[in-house]
Amino acid sequence: MTSLEQSYEHCRRLNKRYGTTYYWSTYLLPRVKRHHVHALYGFCRYADDIVDDLGPATAAERGAALNEFGDRFFADLVARRSDDPVLKAVVHTVVAFGIDPDCFARFLRSMTMDLAVDHYETFADLLDYMDGSAAVIGEMMLPILEPLAPADEALDRARDLGIAFQLTNFLRDVAEDLDLGRVYLPQEDLRKFEAEPALAARRVTPEWRALMRFEIDRAREYYLSADLGVALLPPGSARCISAARRLYSQILDRIEAADYDVFARRVSVPTWRKLSVAARLAL
Repeated sequence: MTSLEQSYEHCRRLNKRYGTTYYWSTYLLPRVKRHHVHALYGFCRYADDIVDDLGPATAAERGAALNEFGDRFFADLVARRSDDPVLKAVVHTVVAFGIDPDCFARFLRSMTMDLAVDHYETFADLLDYMDGSAAVIGEMMLPILEPLAPADEALDRARDLGIAFQLTNFLRDVAEDLDLGRVYLPQEDLRKFEAEPALAARRVTPEWRALMRFEIDRAREYYLSADLGVALLPPGSARCISAARRLYSQILDRIEAADYDVFARRVSVPTWRKLSVAARLAL
């Protein structure tokens, strides 16, 4: 049987393998809190893998697996214990910090949408998806970060940071998402900038550059809104969030430096840069 320590260690390894920016940022949190962040990441990674990494499984089979995972989680949460290698740590974290179970229901709803929805007509439609795929992550994290101000004051800022991270992912991963048959750029924006041919051909054109500048500016507005919440956090939490924010927003800088070419290769922030930012903030 998996011990609680082994479950947290399993989640930590998942975070280190797939979410390196978040992983190195967690080192700026007090040690007593780091493993709880790893647990939340483990939950999200587990669900995401069901949607995207089940090999030849059909959408119906992936949906059934996702539902089974959700049912298991909520049943274990009611029991306040789990024997699952990932959920054991997740349930412990949720109970310890009183995280609202509805956050996880909304997250799973958005993961289910990925099995049936391959594009979004308007930005409002995309925001509905991101409520569960991104904004809700900020809500999950907030009790662990323990804001100095009432939670309601920090809630909107935490949600905005989640959305900023997600928008950054969408812009970086255009080609990868196309390979999966999905487009997370609003269709109304593609039409407005006449960028549909560039997307279909995976080619950088003046229209594509104009679209990307617009979407990058939108993401940066969410980062600026989220910045107002950092002052509401204790120093340890503020350092962690500042590191993740700085590093993730640099992906936008690198997209610009690549002349908005997100088709040829996946832009990234090198590990040495992540460690450098984390070290400076720690000092």
